[in-house]
Amino acid sequence: MILPLLLAAASPSADYAAAIRADYAKDLGALFDWFHRNPELSFKEINTAARMAAELRKAGATVTEKVGGTGVVAVMTNGVGPTVLLRADMDGLPVKEASGLPNMSVVRQVGVDGVESPVMHACGHDTHITAMVATARRLAAMKDRWKGTVVMIVQPAEERVGGAAAMLKDGLYTRFPKPDYALAFHVSAQQPTGTVAASEGIQYSSADSVDIVVPGVGAHGASPNTGKDPVYMASQIVIALQGLISRERAPLAPGVITVGSFHAGTKHNIISDEARLQVTLRANDEKTRAQLLAGIKRVAEGVGRLNGMADDKLPRVTVSEGTPTTINDAKLARRLNAALARDMGAAAVIPFEQNGMGAEDFAYLVQPELKVPGYYFAVGGTPRAALEAAANGTGPAVASHHSPLFKVAPEPAIVTGATAMTAAVLDLLGPAKAGAGAD
Repeated sequence: MILPLLLAAASPSADYAAAIRADYAKDLGALFDWFHRNPELSFKEINTAARMAAELRKAGATVTEKVGGTGVVAVMTNGVGPTVLLRADMDGLPVKEASGLPNMSVVRQVGVDGVESPVMHACGHDTHITAMVATARRLAAMKDRWKGTVVMIVQPAEERVGGAAAMLKDGLYTRFPKPDYALAFHVSAQQPTGTVAASEGIQYSSADSVDIVVPGVGAHGASPNTGKDPVYMASQIVIALQGLISRERAPLAPGVITVGSFHAGTKHNIISDEARLQVTLRANDEKTRAQLLAGIKRVAEGVGRLNGMADDKLPRVTVSEGTPTTINDAKLARRLNAALARDMGAAAVIPFEQNGMGAEDFAYLVQPELKVPGYYFAVGGTPRAALEAAANGTGPAVASHHSPLFKVAPEPAIVTGATAMTAAVLDLLGPAKAGAGAD
């Protein structure tokens, strides 16, 4: 159900939107094309980071590279006032592009895991970084309309939910001005171009990557009684995990457990001595997240005991990557939603709907103990006509994020994202707000 299609979305109407569109036509379109053709994997974004550093320097920012690995921090100061952080993620995904676009990626790269794979911007991060350059140019050109400091971070490894934490560990909030507000956006293929949407509460779910190693005792496939079959035990775990969702999770507390990978064995008639599962866990609150994580460990070990495995041979559960829920500050979201509606037109700001359980490591930048209010919004990436045709069956389905077929309309996504970011900064750092600090 795509309720936003019932609303008439206007093109950005702020007085600087035309300049952003002109920048896109002049050279930002070519910059986006370069990013799309040359994606790089998480923590391997060396060329992307270098290009972004150069572009942000040209826009007038003071730039520091290699923060948290490949991260870039660009600071633009204009008198006394609050500090606003703008974040754009830059990594691609290990996906072979099949979009059919003329600028399709054919890149291959070895990731931090040592595996070579095709690489694609299958989530639209190329639009985010291009929009950051557009925003930096506009803010530099309009210093008569704001006072304070803008910290622009080009973040690595969002897809591994590790980049934000790495930048914080490397001194993001101590080596550079600590923000009074933190802002970010994500393009959405399921949302019509020319629109933005932000929640006054939860914007994205938590995500945890869980690895389960299931030991067994190898044997001949014709004599299973002489061994302990890890494939059988791992299969029991796969089924039993769904009981955590259907019988232990509160019915109104969203949660998902998906087993995305199951590997074991080498031959038809050999019972292997190990099986491996890769699991993703999603939740919308920390209580449910903790309950399900504990449940996965309990289920895995319980299956091992059920099958007679000794305590030192029970399945092993580890969490390799994870991020908390992304929660918008309610007061800040109301304020900036109103500012975007005022500057871009009321029809451009549409109700936010959490249609899935995607996750974001922007959450690390706005954890409660940091006392940095956060505002994360979605920007439409697919023309309304294409969404309507997909909805009524007269056109092809709109490919999801992380699909080899993923694509968005770059010009309206970048122009709308940059316009919204600029509008938000002007509202927070406008002359009347200078020295005001966080609400």
